[in-house]
Amino acid sequence: MDLQPVDLRPRLRPRGPARPAALALVLHGGREVSREPATARQTAALRMVPFAMHLLSAGRRRGLAVWSLGYRYRGWNGAEASPVTDARWALDEIRKAHPNVPIVLVGHSMGARTSLRVADDPQVAGVAALAPWVPRDEPVAQLAGRRVLIMHGTEDGTTPYRASVRYAERAREAAASLDFVPVAGEGHAMLRRPGLWHRRTTAFVMDVLADR
Repeated sequence: MDLQPVDLRPRLRPRGPARPAALALVLHGGREVSREPATARQTAALRMVPFAMHLLSAGRRRGLAVWSLGYRYRGWNGAEASPVTDARWALDEIRKAHPNVPIVLVGHSMGARTSLRVADDPQVAGVAALAPWVPRDEPVAQLAGRRVLIMHGTEDGTTPYRASVRYAERAREAAASLDFVPVAGEGHAMLRRPGLWHRRTTAFVMDVLADR
């Protein structure tokens, strides 16, 4: 049975320079409905650690910091959209510490949906959405002026590949640019071709930040 601790709070883990020139915020996946606490040891969070490490290595000379967000709850939880609230909090915290520093969001699954939702934050320059969970009515207007990368495995049995295709078609009308990368034969966990996921995501982040 899911628990709901009264003092549960989101968490941020900063990596990289204390005074960054740019910042990537990494958001992990979760569940459709759950009030179980999210922890750094859960598979969804661990899955994003290699992405953070790859970004840190590639961005060292450019002053890139990589922060990871830990949610309060594992679930999206309907209209409450729990991780969206947490991501807004995280962006506010980054703004307090590093005003005017450009941010690229990197999210997987539920974290990708969350990243796309909060792309309208004034410091966000781009979003890398990996295997995003994007229902048919997911909004796209908030992507105005942002660069977007969507990658999705063609054999994903958790978040439908075709849903990302439909979302990308709508989002192209709003975003400054949108790249869609199908990953042939890949499932939801991004384990069959990890190098491709890491390289394309990192290249996108570096390219967005080079423009800024």
